[in-house]
Amino acid sequence: MFPSLISADRSARQMALVALIIAMAMDAPHAAESGEERKAPTMAEVLASTAASDWRDLDAGNTLYLELPAGRVVIELAPRFAPKHVDNIRTLAREGYFDGLAILRAQDNYVVQWGDPESGNVDKARSMKRGASSLEAEFAVGFDPSFPFTPLPDGDGYAPLVGFSDGFAAARDTGEKRTWLTHCYGAVGAGRDVAANSGSGSELYVVIGHAPRHLDRNVTLVGRVVQGIELLSTLPRGTAALGFYDRAEQRVPIKSIRIAADVAETERVPLQVMRTDTRSWAALVESRRNRRDEWYLRAAGHVELCNVPIPVRLRPGSVDKS
Repeated sequence: MFPSLISADRSARQMALVALIIAMAMDAPHAAESGEERKAPTMAEVLASTAASDWRDLDAGNTLYLELPAGRVVIELAPRFAPKHVDNIRTLAREGYFDGLAILRAQDNYVVQWGDPESGNVDKARSMKRGASSLEAEFAVGFDPSFPFTPLPDGDGYAPLVGFSDGFAAARDTGEKRTWLTHCYGAVGAGRDVAANSGSGSELYVVIGHAPRHLDRNVTLVGRVVQGIELLSTLPRGTAALGFYDRAEQRVPIKSIRIAADVAETERVPLQVMRTDTRSWAALVESRRNRRDEWYLRAAGHVELCNVPIPVRLRPGSVDKS
């Protein structure tokens, strides 16, 4: 599933980046405690000094546009971590399965979920043309030790090792030789029933509250929202159990879900995501571990995985015409 071999140069770069993050993490608290001049940059300063090589364009073939009456939500898919589910989501999007369905649930401090309101009714459920109605769970996948992974220098209560892989917050267990995506704010998952293999991506949810990491390795995560999360996180909360809307008129209709590659280039959102394998990224992580903004009086010296934002921006010189 992942490349079994990787160049020595790439491995060396990863090890150097890890060493840089650890060195910055060890040095910063001492400087803060001793009252030395704060020379380390703030997050704003890090972003202002990034180079073009610190950013990557979204892959149009792995980007979804969720079109709502209030606007567009952009979702980056993660085929390395959930290849079968991502492929099925693309198939469902291309056959128009999601068009006209609805947001069914908005649970406070938890998730917003969308899908077919009639999925439990055999006679009324939306039919699938080529998409699969259930898939084998992809809660975690195997990894090669050299696969891109920039670790966070701080410990985690849910996994032996956490960090960032290809721009996604992820976790690893080197003993089990498994890696998985984590339920940080904006993470998108495939809803399922009790059976592990009952999900398919035909019903999706996004985390809108404090990171529910207890869901890690219990649900297949397929990507994350990179723009437009506010269109989901500010929806009225459902009043039925688990935040479901108990009346049809409360549901938010889905105009369509499209793959960016299938949309005219003039209608796409030219977004870039900050790479998580550069020196600039190491500086950004450190800026979140120890805030240098004038307001902060004491450096924390620690940051949780889900409290490190992965910046997104418009491609320089471009205009969002969506």
